[in-house]
Amino acid sequence: MKLEGIHHITAITGDAPRNVDFYTRVLGLRLVKKTVNQDDPTVYHLFYADEKGSAGADLTFFEYPGAERGRTGAGMVHRIVWRVASPEALTFWEERLRREGTAVGRTAGGLSFEDPEGLGLEIRVAETADAPLMARHPEIPSPLALQGFDGVRAYAGDPERSHRFLEQTLGFVQGVDGYEVRGQRRGAIYAYDRAGASGIGGAGTVHHVAWASMMDDHQAWREQVTRGGSRPTPIIDRYYFRSIYFREPSGVLFEIATIGPGFATDEPSEHLGESLALPPKFEHLRAELERTLTPLPSLRRPAGSKGEEVAR
Repeated sequence: MKLEGIHHITAITGDAPRNVDFYTRVLGLRLVKKTVNQDDPTVYHLFYADEKGSAGADLTFFEYPGAERGRTGAGMVHRIVWRVASPEALTFWEERLRREGTAVGRTAGGLSFEDPEGLGLEIRVAETADAPLMARHPEIPSPLALQGFDGVRAYAGDPERSHRFLEQTLGFVQGVDGYEVRGQRRGAIYAYDRAGASGIGGAGTVHHVAWASMMDDHQAWREQVTRGGSRPTPIIDRYYFRSIYFREPSGVLFEIATIGPGFATDEPSEHLGESLALPPKFEHLRAELERTLTPLPSLRRPAGSKGEEVAR
């Protein structure tokens, strides 16, 4: 029983229209699901990913309109890392981001930058046999596109307190720079940087990171986490996947989410994210939500675009 790398990462935004513009137009991801936070259906839950909405590429946001910026600290993920295929891709992204007015820093084998609300992001060249998870975009050649998550970095005051739980309970394998989380199909990196002060949640911060489970293993993972000394939630049916939540010993909120049923459950794959999608238990709220949720930029797929997204 192994976790299949990252399933999705969920963060917070205070400005959904600007968020949509940055992640679809600038970074070239596809908005694959426009739905609501199932614990607070008065606010959006937006999902950006590759063309298929694959686990391993899903970056999601809760929108709390006007939310103040948060501050990352111990017990929080502070950086999300994407994969690209080559140094040429890094050059492309450095030039593209700078044209957009985004400050970019060079790292060893990568680029670091922030989204408009200060969320820490990185793009790195990764040598991997994992399938590339790419979205189509008219301005981004496929060989240069983002290819899914490489991993996340979290802050912790004492990372060693998490070592036993991560290795013995979740099956993470410690490497030179963090832990590898690898299943049969896909892997990702989970790494720590030291920070003593606690953070404050808000716009531009990560709410949780979700690890991917095969559907048949999900109940067994809940039992495993319980035996490891954590207190997972009951299994929660999120309609597009099933979830359990718990905190690892350093305080980072983890989720284990199933691969499937998937985002095409209630929308054709060619029209993912084009309209407000509501799980059946929230359908009675549609009229009210369509009236009160923040208006978003329209995304269309012109004839002959083969799935390319552009903003109207």
